[in-house]
Amino acid sequence: MAEPQKQPQQVQIKADEKELLGQYANLAVIHHTMEEFTINFIYVFPTVPQGKLVASMIVSPMHAKRLMRAMQENVTRYEAQFGTIQEGPTPDPTVGFVQ
Repeated sequence: MAEPQKQPQQVQIKADEKELLGQYANLAVIHHTMEEFTINFIYVFPTVPQGKLVASMIVSPMHAKRLMRAMQENVTRYEAQFGTIQEGPTPDPTVGFVQ
């Protein structure tokens, strides 16, 4: 006997205006352990060697892999619509957190 197919469940997301506006980041620093990935989104100021952490996300390894796949799919769709994204030099700043 075949199992009944599960219907997709709609998830209701609550968000305040502040979250809907989003945050701009021009650097992401990623660390991982066996149990989780931490992605720190940072805004590095253009005129001084200083930055500000704007968001920190901690996800499971499975979710990190799904996120990576979703980003790749969206970059592929973006480039199909708007053309190839030109990559400039990749800066390799030394980043350290201060209190």
